[in-house]
Amino acid sequence: MGILKNIDPILIPDLLHILRSMGHGDKLCICDCNFPAAKVATQTTSGKHCILTVTLPEALQAICSVLPLDFFEETQALYMGPQENVEMPPAGVEVVMELKDAIREHCGDANIEPLERFSFYDEAKNCFAVVQTMERRPYGNVILTKGCVGPDGFDLKP
Repeated sequence: MGILKNIDPILIPDLLHILRSMGHGDKLCICDCNFPAAKVATQTTSGKHCILTVTLPEALQAICSVLPLDFFEETQALYMGPQENVEMPPAGVEVVMELKDAIREHCGDANIEPLERFSFYDEAKNCFAVVQTMERRPYGNVILTKGCVGPDGFDLKP
C-alpha cells in the first residue's frame, strides 16, 4: 500500500472515493461496530459501505481533515442520542464529547446536535454512504453533511 503526503492513512482508497463522489448537501453516516451498517448501506444513495479499523474519533479526525462541512445549513453534524426517557450511559457521553472535539478541530464552530436513536437510523438511510468504525462505546454514531471548499481552501461559509 502506498502512502500519500498530507493524506491520513486511515483514509483508505474506498473511503476517499466515497468522499470525493459526494456532492454538496450529501450526508455521510460514520458509525460504531454495533450499528447495522451493511443493512443500512443498501438503502443509501450509493449503496456503499466501508469499514475502518479505528475508533470513531480517529475516523472523524481523518475524514474531517478533507471533508468540508455545510455551513449553509443550520446543523453540520448529527449524533445518535438515546430514545425518550433513556439516559445516555457514561461511555456514550464520553464518545459524544470526543466526536465533537474531533469535528471542531478541523471544522471550527460546527453545530453538532443529537438525533433520537430511531430517527438517526431513518436519517442514516438517507445518507450517501456508511462508514463503520471499530468504536465499541454506545452511541458512537454521527452523520456529517458535506459542504463546499471555498476559494481559500477551507469550508465555505456564508
